[in-house]
Amino acid sequence: MQNRTKQNLIFNLFFALLLVLMPISKAIADDLNPPQQIIQSVSEQLQKKLQDKTFTQNFAQVTEFVSSVVIQHTDFDKIAPLVLGKYWKTASHEEQERFKREFQTLIIRTYSRAFIEYNEWTIRFMPLDMSSESTKVIVKTEVLQPSLQPVNVNYRMFLSKGEWKVYDIMIDGVSLVTNYRSTFNEEIQTKGSLSAVIDNLAKRNAEALAAKGS
Repeated sequence: MQNRTKQNLIFNLFFALLLVLMPISKAIADDLNPPQQIIQSVSEQLQKKLQDKTFTQNFAQVTEFVSSVVIQHTDFDKIAPLVLGKYWKTASHEEQERFKREFQTLIIRTYSRAFIEYNEWTIRFMPLDMSSESTKVIVKTEVLQPSLQPVNVNYRMFLSKGEWKVYDIMIDGVSLVTNYRSTFNEEIQTKGSLSAVIDNLAKRNAEALAAKGS
């Protein structure tokens, strides 16, 4: 339970940071490398929608929009096996697909909640160590809020079919994939099977979406 609470706090912080980063100037954006431009593009799209208060009051619309923006830049085919770790290899194909679908839903609804609740953040990109042949990079950023210490948010990204995609995020050195892996591993041991964990996750997703939609 303690690990789950810690994980939830970290994820809520991350999603708040990612979704509400204020746009940087075009001159600075033009100097960014392609992986950095992906992070900035997502930030700007979501920030523009955040200004529409009538839009943010409709959770179903928010969820649909966030899904359309986030999924195209996030590789859940890569993330899901990393999160399940050793349990991915022993899972059936059906279990793998169900977990990936429900985990994606969890991420999107968490994004959507943070999208509505947070603002007033700015982003600063750190120098990026990459060459023209690089296929994996870590995009390092600092997220700033008035009167608070900067938060280091780094994105692990890889090149997939000509597009840069996120597969892990580290906040002050803490990997979100590692935290989720610890949480799900603990739940599998407690409930006795991956299938039971997926069922519970599906139930939580359905209840959360129904509550937000009401």
